[in-house]
Amino acid sequence: MSMVVSLEKNGRSFLKDQAFAFDFDGVVADTMSLFASIGREEFGLTDLYPEKITDYDLTRCLDVELDTLIQIITRVVSADYNHRLAPLPGAKDILQKLADKSGPLLFVTARPDGESVKHWLKDTLHMGEDICEVIATGSFDAKAEILQNRGKKLFVEDRLETCFHLKEAGIEPVLFIQPWNRRPHGFHEVRGWSDLAEFFGV
Repeated sequence: MSMVVSLEKNGRSFLKDQAFAFDFDGVVADTMSLFASIGREEFGLTDLYPEKITDYDLTRCLDVELDTLIQIITRVVSADYNHRLAPLPGAKDILQKLADKSGPLLFVTARPDGESVKHWLKDTLHMGEDICEVIATGSFDAKAEILQNRGKKLFVEDRLETCFHLKEAGIEPVLFIQPWNRRPHGFHEVRGWSDLAEFFGV
């Protein structure tokens, strides 16, 4: 509990020091809703909905062939589907407020290519490269080194396993609550962008 209280008190200092960054999928973008929609509409998975995704390892929670999962994921991360990828509620306005107060924002994604994310941020949130930067690592475990090199001390993330890895690397994770991260942990967590606005004081 003391760690949580400490983070709540220091949220504004992370903002002031520009010492924070964000994951993209599941934090800014409602990626799993698009995943489920593609599964239903293009692959006949009529009972596939985001709330059924209770593990980041999709093979553990969905009775779907691995090849089908890969095909859906390939579509999800393609720029061809950007127009169907919605932001999570509040993300657009609050990210703009954060950018106004702190300067350019950093997004670090485990996607292998960040171009579709850059285009989505520009087209959907109207955030060009003057106010945001995207780094694609291609690996969940590579995020920590990127954040360390950029002087970031706090990261908003939805993958619980990544949060543990970040903590070990000395980076404070803020867990963005999703159905796939509901397991025991000791991290500060937020239920959505209104919580993040309160945390950062914007």
